[in-house]
Amino acid sequence: VNLGQSSNDVIPTAIQLAAAMAIQDELIPALERLHRALETKSKEFWPVVKTGRTHLQDATPIRLGQEFKGYAGQVEESIRRAGGAVDELARVPLGGTAVGTGINTHPQYARIAAARLAKASGVPVKESTNHFHAQATIDAVVAAHGALRTIGTSLWKIGSDIRLMGTGPIAGLGELRLPETQPGSSIMPGKVNPVIIESLLMVIARVYGNDATVVVSGQAGSLFELNVMMPVAAQAILESITLLAAATRNFSERCVEGLQATDRGPELVERSPMLATALNPVIGYDEAAKLAKESMRTGRSIRQLARARGVSEKELNKVLDLGKMTKPGLEGPGGGG
Repeated sequence: VNLGQSSNDVIPTAIQLAAAMAIQDELIPALERLHRALETKSKEFWPVVKTGRTHLQDATPIRLGQEFKGYAGQVEESIRRAGGAVDELARVPLGGTAVGTGINTHPQYARIAAARLAKASGVPVKESTNHFHAQATIDAVVAAHGALRTIGTSLWKIGSDIRLMGTGPIAGLGELRLPETQPGSSIMPGKVNPVIIESLLMVIARVYGNDATVVVSGQAGSLFELNVMMPVAAQAILESITLLAAATRNFSERCVEGLQATDRGPELVERSPMLATALNPVIGYDEAAKLAKESMRTGRSIRQLARARGVSEKELNKVLDLGKMTKPGLEGPGGGG
């Protein structure tokens, strides 16, 4: 029976519904697990004060837990964006038949069918309010994949940061100990590589490529009343969702949930020349800058150099309180960079 239907509205509806269901049933649960894992690690790592970094250079102190709180916030936003993509895809072109006019279909057909689809899928499917737009373009797919690209970008930052903090174990930052998942080298005994993170980054690279495919399909395929590049766009978005969901689950289970903080971060922050920033209100910016440079040149700590310049132990204990330097306060340093 082909009553009231056309491949021109049924197929794009099926594509949008399949993508929406995959995001809802696969990607969002994977992101929710990652969010929980990052929040848990944020609490676990809250007592760990380490050196902050901007421009890959030492900056003022930050709690490792604060960094993970930021990562959790990125994933929380990713969940919101994924939900927005579902809503975007849920407005379907069903009912437009051949060219969006709805010829050969009952006026109530699309509304009733959308309600049935919503009940069966759990996706809030609704008939598009503008069939000429919905049928002539794949804007919903382009927008939804744009959200996937943004989610991938957030995950890249998180994975990249964790990988850098796990470099070493001797000649790197060594602030995090990553779970061992497999031998890292056929020639170097004991070497462990961050393969779970590397697999995540490769998936995101693929998502970026798929995004370009979807964008070109939306641009070049929409000729008058029908987009003729729906098949490749469908393959691209469904692959991106599947890969992102699997990689996110793997990242949570086999990396984030097993992360351990080392003593390296607290050791380095005590020796950081950037602690001189906290002395700005006491000795002024210029003198603090001299202290920082002397610390880098001699290897002596800021505390030692400030004490030699006559700053009292009481004042040093007050301004070089690492815990206080990780929260707002007029006694601490300000500024950018």
